[in-house]
Amino acid sequence: MEFGLVLQTDPPASGVVELMKRAERNGFGYGWTFDSAVLWQEPFVIYSQILAQTERLVVGPMVTNPGTRTWEVTASTFATLADMFGNRVICGIGRGDSAMRVAGRKPNTLARIEEAMHVIRELAEGREADLGGARVRIPWVKEGASLPVWMAAYGPKALAMTGEKADGFILQLADVYLTEWMVKTVKDAAERAGRNPDEVRICVAAPAYVTEDDSPRALAHAREQCRWFGGMVGNHVADLVTKYGHQSTAVPQELTDYITARQGYDYAHHGRTGNPDTAFVPDEIVDRFCVIGTAEQHIEKLTALKALGVDQFALYNMQDTKESVIDVYGSTVIPAVSG
Repeated sequence: MEFGLVLQTDPPASGVVELMKRAERNGFGYGWTFDSAVLWQEPFVIYSQILAQTERLVVGPMVTNPGTRTWEVTASTFATLADMFGNRVICGIGRGDSAMRVAGRKPNTLARIEEAMHVIRELAEGREADLGGARVRIPWVKEGASLPVWMAAYGPKALAMTGEKADGFILQLADVYLTEWMVKTVKDAAERAGRNPDEVRICVAAPAYVTEDDSPRALAHAREQCRWFGGMVGNHVADLVTKYGHQSTAVPQELTDYITARQGYDYAHHGRTGNPDTAFVPDEIVDRFCVIGTAEQHIEKLTALKALGVDQFALYNMQDTKESVIDVYGSTVIPAVSG
């Protein structure tokens, strides 16, 4: 199993770069950031600094979307970084929850995501693609340029499309039961599409908070540091409930039950500890969706996820122990899980 670090691009950008450098020193292989132009600083500018100051880290958004940037600009940006620093870039893509809604737009449709994934990958790797009737190719892309495109998904249609079209699957929760169900859905779709299901990389992304012990006090603090995540996931689940209904067999009830008390969401607090709009998220969901507890408990849960075919755990690091969780993972968790 590989490991990634996920950050918001809060100013100063130098702090984001330093945390990514620390992550690489501790054995992390991927550096991800949010991509929401209004809420945070522009990530692609910061990627150039991260890549310049690290040696191996693969860098990209978790996730960008096909609505806030034109596709040829996205492809050219990735291709430029790859030309400067080698094939150390990756494109996580999704509907654009915060990026689109903060700007007063609806998230992108699956059809738009499917087309964008194809066009962005083709252009970034030097091939010709159709941009609304115009055949376009970026002439300066060197032979051998590579841009893996991984898709974030929850619902049945999105999971199926991920298996059919994406290079990887990003699942933003670390619940063992739901991970097993969703990974199977993606792999089955890949097989039906004539693909080798093992070629679709699986990334589980969730907050991780390491405690010194498993006392009630320590776990209570960890839960409060991570409760925001249940609210973020709840936004996607609410869309699924609207589309499929609360009792639909298309979506596991374990995923939908907890949002019944959800009453709204202010993106000004998106992805932040202490988010006041996440009081509806119960402790059970925090425990299931996140990875909290002692280092040994992290190892146990991540080992279970690895057994389900998870190739990467991407650690959301938006809490009050940013440096120490990176260090504990480097000294204890990553060696134990990755061998």
